[in-house]
Amino acid sequence: MEKTDIKNLTLSGLEAYISGLGKERFRAKQIFKWLYQMDAMDFDEMTNVSKEFRAVLKERAEISNLVPEAVEASEDGTRKYLFRLADGASVESVLIPDEGRNTLCISSQVGCAMKCAFCLTGTFGLARNLTTAEIVNQVCAVKREHPVNNIVFMGMGEPLANLAAVIPAVQILTDPDGFQLSTRKVTVSTSGLVPEMAELGRGCTVNLAVSLNATTDEVRDQIMPVNRAYPLKELLAACKAFPLPSRRWITIEYVMIRDLNDTLDDAKRLVRLISNIPSKVNLIPFNEHDGCSFKSPTQETIDRFHKYLLDKHVTVITRSSRGGDISAACGQLKGKLDQMHND
Repeated sequence: MEKTDIKNLTLSGLEAYISGLGKERFRAKQIFKWLYQMDAMDFDEMTNVSKEFRAVLKERAEISNLVPEAVEASEDGTRKYLFRLADGASVESVLIPDEGRNTLCISSQVGCAMKCAFCLTGTFGLARNLTTAEIVNQVCAVKREHPVNNIVFMGMGEPLANLAAVIPAVQILTDPDGFQLSTRKVTVSTSGLVPEMAELGRGCTVNLAVSLNATTDEVRDQIMPVNRAYPLKELLAACKAFPLPSRRWITIEYVMIRDLNDTLDDAKRLVRLISNIPSKVNLIPFNEHDGCSFKSPTQETIDRFHKYLLDKHVTVITRSSRGGDISAACGQLKGKLDQMHND
């Protein structure tokens, strides 16, 4: 009999599972707290659950866990974790300290099918989706060493291509009996899967980040194949329709690539495109890596673009490249380790 991995279950899923075993629903809450607040790795640790019931659980269920296979620490405090999954595949998470808070960037797929031209993970292709348990276990593993205040689904994979696991993971992260994170502290990123944006909004309350990266369909088609299915007009309409709690905004991610999307005309078009969407802009200077011909923009270009947006009253942050000395951009550690495994 294959055991049920209870970390795949939301609280309501666990309640249903436990009543299926003929037990009181309130037991689910106790177990859920053991998993995510006390980090229990074994049913025997759950001392307020009867011995008999623990024996039943041990027979039918399991508590999965991830342990990092490799950790790289950067001079700026960024830490990169490589997790080897049960089937031998691997994913990465990155912990980014920033002014007293730690943001953990987690993966939702092994590899990615979106084939964005500037992204290293895209070169691996998509191997498979992660399970809900594999997503939340990245958080459990890092939390054992460091506090985690914010979660961003910006690691490997396109989160909206795996909503069946991502929505339950968000529910576990934000459940008052689970990780207890405020919905303000969890952000799901997408390259622009329009129908799934609506589905995400219906399935959970969460912040949304959209990788825009271009201000014309022509350039976006070139660097982000998803644009051919869902061009800018449809993507921006989906942003406008996304359900946001009051005083929240959509994060517009914009990777700046030299001589491709970093001109003042781009800045002007960007302001026009997002003018009726409650949003803030994250400018991300492209991080050069082997096998990609794109170049980082000059500091002068970045400053000019940033200033133009500010002058137009757009909330804008230019993200400094973090963890450059440890290959913290997604996929770089995996690429390095897979190479070592193959050498």
